[in-house]
Amino acid sequence: MALEALVPVHIVTGFLGSGKTTLIHQLIEQKPTHEKWAILVNEFGQIGIDQTMFAARDDVVVKGLPGGCLCCQLAFVLQAALVNLLARQKPDRVIIEPSGLGHPAGLMDLLQGEAFQDVVAVQDIIATLDPRRLDEARVRAHETFQDQLTMADAVVITLADMASDEQHARAEQFIDTLWPPRKWVHSTQQGPLPIARLLSPSAPRPAAPTAMPAAHRALATSGPSLEGAFFDLPPPLGKAQQQSASALGYTSTGVRWHPAERFDLDRLALWMSELPATARVKGVFHTDDGWKQLNRAEGTQRVAASAWRQDSRLEVITPDGTLPLADATLPDQLRALGAWR
Repeated sequence: MALEALVPVHIVTGFLGSGKTTLIHQLIEQKPTHEKWAILVNEFGQIGIDQTMFAARDDVVVKGLPGGCLCCQLAFVLQAALVNLLARQKPDRVIIEPSGLGHPAGLMDLLQGEAFQDVVAVQDIIATLDPRRLDEARVRAHETFQDQLTMADAVVITLADMASDEQHARAEQFIDTLWPPRKWVHSTQQGPLPIARLLSPSAPRPAAPTAMPAAHRALATSGPSLEGAFFDLPPPLGKAQQQSASALGYTSTGVRWHPAERFDLDRLALWMSELPATARVKGVFHTDDGWKQLNRAEGTQRVAASAWRQDSRLEVITPDGTLPLADATLPDQLRALGAWR
């Protein structure tokens, strides 16, 4: 197959809550009208949220892969999903968003292996960096966080409206210490990432191979962390379903509700604000004000309208042992607060 016929594949990596999905949305808004894109979104927990945040459109196909780490637990699922997308949808470009705890090494091994070497052309690995994360010793020391940035060809410093000028300056200084130097660095203080960064033909820079950490290698033999699929039938009215799984030092707790259940938006926001500061929270809810997306990272909450109608769902990811669930499940907590009725 001629090189120009290979489908460009872009990897957008980054730690939990670093703005990967927002970055992809910004790139979609700049997408050339003649191109068809496929987006593969991986989530650490079983209750996939990010796919609900993409509006339905003919020129962008979105596939959610929840239930584990894309680089190890879901490697075979990814291979099947990508083969299916390339054959059926025939996209001009593919963007893969691993989970915030995903390690790029296994993903690169798959994409550059025999199954895809004459089908796709892997482009620059783009890592998103929330400058505030550098203030957290637990995150800075996390092997996956370090490797995501080490393996990246380029870095986007995200969440310009959330971080201080000093935090942005420290992030730039941190990136300058990485060796070899990144091909380019973009700060969202300068505005959205220009689409030209994505469209310019490129290839990952030569680098010493990074081995997958032992924690990820162990997960590679365990399979997905939970059973189920993104489009499972919703639970019965009044009977929310909660599932949890732990890996890589974090616990994901997911809940789904029947789409007819209603939520009080203000009380939902209040409940979310009282969770531990380290909690990463995403949700889509049928509220009294319509369908809404709720997103919380680093203690900052955002609310937006949603077109999702299948069910209400919530995902809370926390460092192990920091989510208080001894006295009540998440649905019980929301019901007691009057956020769910």
